[in-house]
Amino acid sequence: MTAYGSWNFPNVTVAAAHVSSVYFDVEKSLEKLEAYAIQAARQGAALIAFGESFLPGFPVWNLVLSPLDQHELFKKLYETSVEVPSDITEKIARIARENRIHISVGITERSKHSLGTLWNSNLIFDDKGILKRKHRKLVPTFAEKLTWSNGDGSGLEVLATNQLGRVGALICGENTNTLARFSLIAQGEQIHISTYPPCWPITRKSSTNYSLDEAIRIRAAAHAFEGKLFNIVACCCKDQSLIDIVSEYDTSARNVLEFSSPSISMIVGPQGEIIGEPLSKEEGLVVAEINLSQGIFWKKIHDITGGYNRFDVFHLSVNFSSEEPIDDSQRKVHLSTSQSNSNHSTEIEDQVEKDVRSHMPLV
Repeated sequence: MTAYGSWNFPNVTVAAAHVSSVYFDVEKSLEKLEAYAIQAARQGAALIAFGESFLPGFPVWNLVLSPLDQHELFKKLYETSVEVPSDITEKIARIARENRIHISVGITERSKHSLGTLWNSNLIFDDKGILKRKHRKLVPTFAEKLTWSNGDGSGLEVLATNQLGRVGALICGENTNTLARFSLIAQGEQIHISTYPPCWPITRKSSTNYSLDEAIRIRAAAHAFEGKLFNIVACCCKDQSLIDIVSEYDTSARNVLEFSSPSISMIVGPQGEIIGEPLSKEEGLVVAEINLSQGIFWKKIHDITGGYNRFDVFHLSVNFSSEEPIDDSQRKVHLSTSQSNSNHSTEIEDQVEKDVRSHMPLV
C-alpha cells in the first residue's frame, strides 16, 4: 500500500455480489449474505457490495401492479424492513468483523418515528464491524415513490479508509444525478459503489421496454471515466421466486417480469473499461484486483474537481445534515460498539476522514 498524507493508493481486491433476495425473510437473506461474504474474503476481497434493497427485497411490484393491489405487499415489506441500529445490523457487523471484510448492502430502512415511512438506504460496514455510512436515496425513482420517502444528504460524505482509499455510494437512478455524483468525486472518491434492482420494467411491451443492463453499463462507465475511479456495480439477481410473488396479485405481471431486462453486476475501471466477467442471469461474485494509483495518471489529463474545472464560474453547495421530524440528539442513548461510530457519530475514527472534509472543493 502506498500512502501520501491523507491519500492511499492500495492494490486491493473487491467483489460485487450478484445475488437474489429471499423476499420477506431477512434471516435467510442474511444467510446468503454471510455465505457470499465468506466466499469473497477467501478470495482475498477487502470489500463486498450487495444490491439495492437486498434486505428484505426490492419492491418490483411498484412498477407492475396497480396501487390498489399493493397494500398487502407494502405491509409485508414494512414488517420485514430494517431499523438502524437493530439486531439485523448487529448481525451484518458480526459477519464483517469475523471475515475482516468491508460490507456494503442495500436495505429498506424503517423509520423509528413513524409506522408508515420507509427509505431506500445503503449501509457500509468496515472490516471491524463498525457501521460507517448510511445513505438514504435522495429521491425514489418513478413508481418507487409508492414505497420509499425522500432521503437526505447525510450519507453523501465519502468514507476515507486506509485499506480501500476513499469510498462513496449511490443507489440506482442517483447514478444519473450529476450533482450527487460530482459531490462524491469532489471529495476525492476513489472507489464508487453503485447498487441496482433485479429488473426495472416500465412498459408491458418487451420490444420497447427499458434496457436496464445497458443503462447500468452507460452510467457505470460514465462515473468511472469522469471521476477517474473504480466503480463496483452490485445488483440483485432476478429469479423465479420474485416473479411468482408479484404474479400472485396480477397474472399479467408474469409475462412483463419474465421478459424484462435483467440487471448486470460488474466492476469498471477509470477509463470506463469493464474489469473481470460481469454477471446478469446467474448468481455469483464478480471479483477483481484494482490498483487505485491508476487514478493519478488519468487525473493528470482530466481532473474535473481540480485543474480541469473553474470554481470561480461554477459553485456547488451540499447539505450534509440528517433530516428527522424530531431532534432527539440530547437524549442519552447507549449504543453498542458496532454502532457507536456510525454515520451520525460525532467522533470520526480516521484523521484521513477529517482531511477529506477540510480539503474538498465544495462550498
